[in-house]
Amino acid sequence: MFTIGVVAASLAAVAYGLSTVLRALGARNAAGTTETASVTTERGPSLRSTLDTFRDPAFLIGTLMVILGFAGGAVAARLLPLFLAQTIVAGNLIITALLGSVLLGTTLRGRDLAAMGVVVASLCMLGASASHEAATAHDMAFHWALFIVSTTVAVVGVVVVHLLGRRGAILAGALAGAMYGALAVAVRVLDGVHPFDAAALVTDPAAWTIAIAGAVAFYVQTVALQLGPVNAVTAVLVVGEVGIPSVIGVLFLGDRAVDGLGWLAYVGFAGAIAGAFVVAWLTSEPESGAAARGLTAGSPP
Repeated sequence: MFTIGVVAASLAAVAYGLSTVLRALGARNAAGTTETASVTTERGPSLRSTLDTFRDPAFLIGTLMVILGFAGGAVAARLLPLFLAQTIVAGNLIITALLGSVLLGTTLRGRDLAAMGVVVASLCMLGASASHEAATAHDMAFHWALFIVSTTVAVVGVVVVHLLGRRGAILAGALAGAMYGALAVAVRVLDGVHPFDAAALVTDPAAWTIAIAGAVAFYVQTVALQLGPVNAVTAVLVVGEVGIPSVIGVLFLGDRAVDGLGWLAYVGFAGAIAGAFVVAWLTSEPESGAAARGLTAGSPP
């Protein structure tokens, strides 16, 4: 079961990496059309521009990749400690960066690669320090708490992102990461999966969390990809996607580090957060060259 979980998480990482780049390409294609540009304001993308993005072919293919990534991540979350499952899934940061350099015309400099290397190394530390055992039994109070906190964060976060407008790209990416993190926790604790019980499944607040967190994550990540650099958005998303489930897993779900490797988990967690913020800062700098001119003009790269 451990091997199946690792393979599923790896497939999710590839799918999410492809999804992010294709959805970013679709968002920029839609933003570059005359009709969409006329309804995009200084407060950020309008509802109409976001709906136009949803109709772009590249975005639609990217959306299919999200579904595949969710399936792989869900299997991994059930079979592995969240420490390990989310660490592997977070490898999509590198896939996104590499594919983005080809499909989106983004430039990866030496310092960008070095910062990404720190993130990957730190995530590997987290993965290496995690126990291979995953518990799935919890009390219903935790399911309700997860639902209430996730819903509150989602509502407040969406409002703040819209108030920030074009300055809200990084916050939107962070909110998407938090929602993906909540989704992973909800999948882990979901009742009625094994053995299958439809009634228990649909009445579990964790199922409602999956629906709300998944929808909000998809929406705000789309907004973030319309507004900000794909690498920066993905970097801050990874922090929430990895950090939140890892911490919750340790504090509430019985996940633990391998005996004697607790220090490695702390170092990896700190390094992942610091490295991701460095990536966000570096890749938020204005692009230069022909690729940047094309993007700022609204034309597809």
